[in-house]
Amino acid sequence: MNDPIRRSTNQLLPHNDPGIKTQKSSQQNGFVETLNQKTQEQAIRFSNHAQKRIQSREIQLSDDGLARLAQAVEKVEKRGGKESLVLMDDLAFIVNVKQRLVVTAIDSNERSEGVFTQIDSVVLADK
Repeated sequence: MNDPIRRSTNQLLPHNDPGIKTQKSSQQNGFVETLNQKTQEQAIRFSNHAQKRIQSREIQLSDDGLARLAQAVEKVEKRGGKESLVLMDDLAFIVNVKQRLVVTAIDSNERSEGVFTQIDSVVLADK
């Protein structure tokens, strides 16, 4: 009589047990996690170098500007771009498309020679 209680692995537990996750809730959680991951993947990030350039050059990016930049990166990604120059108004951004990472930011006052190297595409960030 002192034998421990054993449960068969095939035994079904009551559905209303809060410690048990049903397949449906697991799928819903998986969907939410996947959606959050995709949303984060689609967000544009800025390298430390780009952040310093934006601050030192006093470049102002509104929510609309960030959305336009993200849309431009999506456009060039669909076309197979890897390192792209994104032109938006009087600003230029060098973007690593795969990582969705802005590498540097240039305004019209800091263009110097206007030569950009090691890019494979140019995209216009339309309004």
